[in-house]
Amino acid sequence: MFSTKKNILQTAALLKAYGIKHIVLSPGSRNAPLMQTFSQEPFFDCHVIVDERNAAFYALGIIQAKQCPVAICCTSGSALLNYAPAVSEAFYQQLPLIVISADRAPQWIGQMDGQTLPQPGAFGSLVKKAVNLPEISNDTDEWYCNRLINEALISCTSDAPGPVQINIPLGEPLFDYSEPTLPEIRRIYAPKIEQTIDTSYYAEQWKELPKRIILVGQSFYSERLISILEKLAKDHNCVIFTEYLSNCISPEFISNFDALLYQLSDEDKELYRPDLLISLGGHIVSKRIKHFFRQYKPKTHWLLTQSGEVVDLFQSLTDLIKTDPTDFLTALDSNIPKEVKSTFCKQWINPTNAIKSPADNIPFCDIWATGKFLNMLPINSALHIANSSAVRNVQLYPIDSSTRVYCNRGVNGIESTLPTTVGFAAVSEKPVYLIIGDLSFFYGLNVLWNIKHIKNLRILLINNGGGGIFHLLPGLNKSESLNEFVSAEHTTESYDWAKAAGFTYLSAKDKDELNNHLTLFTAEQSEQSIILEVIADMDICKKAFQKYYHDLKK
Repeated sequence: MFSTKKNILQTAALLKAYGIKHIVLSPGSRNAPLMQTFSQEPFFDCHVIVDERNAAFYALGIIQAKQCPVAICCTSGSALLNYAPAVSEAFYQQLPLIVISADRAPQWIGQMDGQTLPQPGAFGSLVKKAVNLPEISNDTDEWYCNRLINEALISCTSDAPGPVQINIPLGEPLFDYSEPTLPEIRRIYAPKIEQTIDTSYYAEQWKELPKRIILVGQSFYSERLISILEKLAKDHNCVIFTEYLSNCISPEFISNFDALLYQLSDEDKELYRPDLLISLGGHIVSKRIKHFFRQYKPKTHWLLTQSGEVVDLFQSLTDLIKTDPTDFLTALDSNIPKEVKSTFCKQWINPTNAIKSPADNIPFCDIWATGKFLNMLPINSALHIANSSAVRNVQLYPIDSSTRVYCNRGVNGIESTLPTTVGFAAVSEKPVYLIIGDLSFFYGLNVLWNIKHIKNLRILLINNGGGGIFHLLPGLNKSESLNEFVSAEHTTESYDWAKAAGFTYLSAKDKDELNNHLTLFTAEQSEQSIILEVIADMDICKKAFQKYYHDLKK
């Protein structure tokens, strides 16, 4: 049986009509009628995460795994504000997250009634759409409620998706669950606009700008995109830059451009300046490539984007092209001639091919452990990477092209990685791997409560006693507050938490121990999720990273 609240019934019926199956619920009383309704409809797959911050990131993990919209639902008051970090991440990753917030009757907001605050529009510009539903008492209210929900869901699932908020005021009585069915409702269909762009103008520019680079930011895997990029690299005299977060991995692409830029003198860098830069996808990790393109600006910079938003990251944007990037590049390919590899291409390709990963004989440290693990990572793996050091260390090693890589680079927060990976694992049938540092891991511990049913999570925890990235930032090593306040130096290990959460716990304090554990850690089948904690020395980790980069210049 469902709640008798008509705004709740409209919400549930429309979520079902839009095919939104997964809903992450956080307990409360004001949202109890919503949870009753969602949980009693067999179409929905409901997940329970108590902590709203972790619940929202857990939902992002489901979105990443299924590449579909996911709803989250909370009670009134401060519970809603705990969603804010994940909402911001969803906004900048363009992930379709639907926030459903139960609210008190509007006449009691600001009157010192319990568990109240102004909830409509609480996320400001970080959502694509925010609607405040009426409590339905007549046909006009019902039409208005239906229209608002449709508006939010259309906005969430458009060409450029993103988070939306549906706020639902609920007056007393709350707990009448006597409605036997969901209502027949109106869904408003909004097909995606098929845009055909005439690429002849851009083809002429392409011919006049022979030094070309395509830079691909964070993206979901697309076989079509990889295929057209490979064709442009092989047949059309174009350098392709991809980090692993782009999920575009190919021998035809350059993924270690950051290391080459470190090698180059300022005089040499001028020779590497492109005439044409084409950028697509989301965020870029490398600071060096950002600084390079800002200092050595291309003559022309095309941004391929479905959102139409101006993102002038390199301070050189000349053409904002609102399009599906794969469709555009495919059309462009048909309008440009084949070419042999130019000197410009070779000067990028040859030295990057010569760059080696960190040697096996370096001391036991975070980058050595990362390399050993990646070498044993099974094909077709889902690999999540935490921000700060982990995402940079992974980039130092080759990975198989079948690997799918995930990282919350929207706003780069450390609080998001663990709950997002748990959410991903909850809907995945295969092992899900995570490389994470100690601060990020301990920050997200709440999500490990009550997840003993998840058996496929594999966490490589790099514990070097604090935030290692801060020890690598120029100037911070001179700060007297670095150890205690900035990097949060500690001696905590994860054994007790791992056991309490139902994980198999493994620990490695040297190379032999890590090698001995990696076979079990990377095995396809396991009766429990596994934490492999690498206990490393902060100073050794710092020196190994610095030495690797310094040796590149020799």
